[in-house]
Amino acid sequence: MESLNRMATDLVDEAIDFADELNVAVARLDNEAVVLDFGVEIPGGLEAGLLLTEIATAGLSTVSTTVDEVAGAPLTHVELSTDHPALALLCGQKAGWELSLDDFEGLGSGPARALVAEEDVFQRVGYRDEFDFAVLAVESDQVPGESVAEHVAEVAGVPESGVFLPAFSSASITGSVTMAARAAELAVFRLSELGYDPLDVLSVSATAPVAPVGDDEETAIARTNDALAYGGRAHLVVDQAFDRFDEVPSSATDEYDRPFAEIFEDADWEFYDVPESVFAPAQVTVDVVGGPTHVLGEPNHDLLAESFDL
Repeated sequence: MESLNRMATDLVDEAIDFADELNVAVARLDNEAVVLDFGVEIPGGLEAGLLLTEIATAGLSTVSTTVDEVAGAPLTHVELSTDHPALALLCGQKAGWELSLDDFEGLGSGPARALVAEEDVFQRVGYRDEFDFAVLAVESDQVPGESVAEHVAEVAGVPESGVFLPAFSSASITGSVTMAARAAELAVFRLSELGYDPLDVLSVSATAPVAPVGDDEETAIARTNDALAYGGRAHLVVDQAFDRFDEVPSSATDEYDRPFAEIFEDADWEFYDVPESVFAPAQVTVDVVGGPTHVLGEPNHDLLAESFDL
């Protein structure tokens, strides 16, 4: 497989070439790093969110929108499919890089994580990237500056001129779209955390509603996680049977039926203090090749209607 960062860089070039059409702002910093505002100081958009999801998954996923219902209301949904779940979702899309600097707070996802490869998922997958460019999608209410680019360059082992930082806030159209695209990743990550070999997940397709944009970051974070936990649906094709498939959907957790605004409030809005098991899609179908099909969990449209203010 070609470098994930190489493939993501090609898509970043596309975003730069079509920045005006995508409503993306591009800036080259004094240290030659490139920051792309996908939805921090600008609203972002559906197409920007779809392309940013492709960037985070290094082009190894197909992403599109459709319209489906939530509590009788037609809402945009995002669909994502991939035949490379371990690489695209765990080594790429997963938000696993906490950016906590003196002047900046954010959460990083995307292939730059594979240049560091210190998270457990990289040992499970057996992948580490080597490339001169690093692509890190940054979720924050601030546009990252030179200090963030310098930090990413140092940790990833690339020159500052090779750092590309597409950025978005949770409270943006882009933020709602990219979060809705995470239903497949959550299902595969949950399986991996339960002890299943992520390389035995052969393909996955998933969909989730695009949450209405919140008027602040906390509302947006709560709504977008509700969209996944109570409206996300995933279909996985796997190679091996497993006795813990029933623990994959969000309904298997003690926190099920609680809105994420309450869950995060109990954790003082510290993302990493929330149990990982709550980050899961509402419903999962698992097809075992040559074996049974498991249908687990169910959506909760009543909770979504309350969260989305429908």
